Amino acid sequence: MSGSWLPRLHSGMMWRLVSCTLCLFMSSQISLWSVWAAAADELEGEVKIEVLFKPLECSPKSKRGDLLNAHYDGYLAKDGTQFYCSRSDKDGHPQWFVHGVGQIIKGLDIGMKDMCPGEKRKITVPPALAFGEKGKDPVPPNATVVFEVELYTVSKGPRTMEAFGKMDLDKDRSLTKQEVKEYLKLEYEKGGKPRDDPFYQKIIDDIFRKSDNDRDGSISAKEYNIYEHDEL
Repeated sequence: MSGSWLPRLHSGMMWRLVSCTLCLFMSSQISLWSVWAAAADELEGEVKIEVLFKPLECSPKSKRGDLLNAHYDGYLAKDGTQFYCSRSDKDGHPQWFVHGVGQIIKGLDIGMKDMCPGEKRKITVPPALAFGEKGKDPVPPNATVVFEVELYTVSKGPRTMEAFGKMDLDKDRSLTKQEVKEYLKLEYEKGGKPRDDPFYQKIIDDIFRKSDNDRDGSISAKEYNIYEHDEL
C-alpha cells in the first residue's frame, strides 16, 4: 500500500513545486517587463508646455507649414545651464523656420503648435524628442531640455498650396527668388515694419538650398510637392 501512494505523493509535491517555480518565474518576468515599460515611457516622455504670456487677440495660430519668426533660449533641465540663446547667436536676429517640417527639433515643433504672435511659452522636451542618446555639444546625452520661446510672427509658409499659388505670379508652376521675396515682404510687412534686403536674402537662400533640388534657380511645384500634400 505504501508503494502505491508514495509515487502519487511525490508526483503531487513535484507538480506543486514546479507550479510555484513557474509562478515565481512569470511574476519576476512581469515585474521586469513593467520596469522596462516604465523606463521606456520615461525615456520617450512627452513635451510639457507652460504658457507664460498669451495676447488677448490670439490669431493666427501656428500650424504645420507656417513660416514662424521667434526668439528662444535653451537650458538643461538638470541644472539650468543655458546652452543656446538666439538673442546672442547669429547677430541676435529672431530665428525663422517652417513649422512642422523638421527644421527644429521635434519637441520644439510639438511645443510651438497653436502659438500666436506675441505669445511666450516654456517648453520642456524629453531626450527622445530633443537631442537623444548621443546629445549634441554642448547638450550631453539623454538630456531633458527646456526652451523659453517668444513668437513674433506667424505667416503662411511657402509649403502650402495656398501660398504657392499666391507666389506663382506668372502661373508657370515654378517659383523664382523674386516671386518668393515679394510674397515674404507682403507677409512680414503687414504690420507696417519694413525689413532690409539681407533679412529676406537669408530666408530665400535657405528656402532654395532646401528645395531647389536640380539647382536651376527656380522651385517647381514637384520640388515643393504641394500637389500631393496640402501641407508638408
